[in-house]
Amino acid sequence: MTSVSTVHEVPIREEVDIVHVRQAAREVAVSVGFSLVEQTKLVTAASELARNTLKHGGGGVADVELERTPAHTAVRLVFRDEGPGIEDVNLALTDGYSSAGGLGLGLSGARRLADEFDLETAPGEGTTVVVAFRTRSASG
Repeated sequence: MTSVSTVHEVPIREEVDIVHVRQAAREVAVSVGFSLVEQTKLVTAASELARNTLKHGGGGVADVELERTPAHTAVRLVFRDEGPGIEDVNLALTDGYSSAGGLGLGLSGARRLADEFDLETAPGEGTTVVVAFRTRSASG
């Protein structure tokens, strides 16, 4: 049986909101016992995706969700914007590609860090990015 609940919904409208997303993600990760390394991966991805939501999507919202199954606990981050969308997803997911002069590690870096990654976008219709980070069992 899977249980998913939204723990935090964080609006992303200005630069300081990126910090709020990071804090919310860290708070949930700590509450479910993520290791420092797991927390760092989660918070890094949260920061990159929140920045993309603000910079490329014109702002939006981040949901920090907690998913519990018999096998694991996961922190899921859902970033939604109603911006211009991503024209070339494959290019956008290429390490080093940046449409805004950055390092080009936002989407591709978040995908590498996360246990699950999903991106839905269409030109003119906004973007939704979902990443999930699962707890590691002591035996796994």
